[in-house]
Amino acid sequence: QAQLEESGGGLVQGGDSLRLSCTGSGRTVSTYAMGWFRQGPGKEREFVATITWNGGGTLYADSVKGRFTASRDNAKNTAYLQMNSLKPDDTAVYYCYAPPSYWGQGTQVTVSS
Repeated sequence: QAQLEESGGGLVQGGDSLRLSCTGSGRTVSTYAMGWFRQGPGKEREFVATITWNGGGTLYADSVKGRFTASRDNAKNTAYLQMNSLKPDDTAVYYCYAPPSYWGQGTQVTVSS
């Protein structure tokens, strides 16, 4: 049974940066693609980014392309989401995901204008 734990969220101003981390425990997640999702207030959970198991490929939602960067360190069983040029619309709870159905508890990101 894998467990995922996100960290790195917080309250920032528009234009600032944050780096989220997602660390797996209980089993390795280094052989799996990992994803990032978010759920803003009153909104459904939406896809943000995904990264292949070896970090060689990434995919981003149009809303974050060019501002967010997914990466990973398999030796640390950890994935990262670097978020730059944050906007108030990025305010959400951010979740990491690993197949087949493992989700973290979420970390709150709040961006003030």
